[in-house]
Amino acid sequence: MFSKALMLALAASPLVAAHGKVAVVTGDQGGNGTALGILGGVVPGPGRNSVTEKDTTVFSKKQAGTNIMSDGLGKTKGSGENTPEMLSLAMAQSGDTLPQVSANGGTLSGTYHIVTTDGAGPIKAVLDPTGTGKFSEGMMLEVTTQVPGTNGNIKPPKKGKRSFLGEIWERSLDALEARGLVKRASNVNTDHPMSFAIPAGVKCTGEMAGQKNVCLVKIANENKAGPFGGCIAMQIAGTGGAAAGNATAPATTPAAAPAAADVKAADADDEAGDDKKKDKKNKKNAKNAKRFTA
Repeated sequence: MFSKALMLALAASPLVAAHGKVAVVTGDQGGNGTALGILGGVVPGPGRNSVTEKDTTVFSKKQAGTNIMSDGLGKTKGSGENTPEMLSLAMAQSGDTLPQVSANGGTLSGTYHIVTTDGAGPIKAVLDPTGTGKFSEGMMLEVTTQVPGTNGNIKPPKKGKRSFLGEIWERSLDALEARGLVKRASNVNTDHPMSFAIPAGVKCTGEMAGQKNVCLVKIANENKAGPFGGCIAMQIAGTGGAAAGNATAPATTPAAAPAAADVKAADADDEAGDDKKKDKKNKKNAKNAKRFTA
């Protein structure tokens, strides 16, 4: 009777969304980045979903369901709609140099943080060379290091022996979930490596937050509760930098010092001029002396 009442109470509880996010990325030629909308250390790893999920990007399913090649940068609970200009906030956390990838084919790698049980792998990635979020016209990337999970789900880590009531609670949740009456997401709080192959010949043309030649990469799972993931910015090595109007003016080149030979010649000319003046003055003095003695 108690278990039945508990199951009815759980069935009446609201559905819970779950999350996974892109914590950090780097290119094979250096640089660092994090996803748009990430808030950093102010968001804890363990804890209630309402606290741990604030900076996880959720992508809209209205256009193409869970298809990763859908437009838009997603949104977070903490900051709302993601925009390209949020790159400045991401760079404030990760550094002034975006992930740099080899022009002849390179790698983008990083850490994917599974926040809750519905935010797991497998993940996919698509690159938008325009940096506008037009992923429907982008290129799919090969995933070379995959995040664990099945259809975006993963079991939470075991927390040791539970109490009698805790065991009943878990079994009741399992039963409701099996019947499709409730969806739940338990805290996972684990980090996993991920990496993607960037093909040769990619040309990034986006411009945002004072940076030019930027590509955007969307990384996400295909969980129907999401999809969850994030968007990161990258550049092809040797092509990035500050956008027009934000670049520092080049320093003025100082005038070259005169050559030693030129200085010596100038000194010789000065000495010759002084000798001529002395000779002229001596002749004048001699002439005056002759006139007074005559």
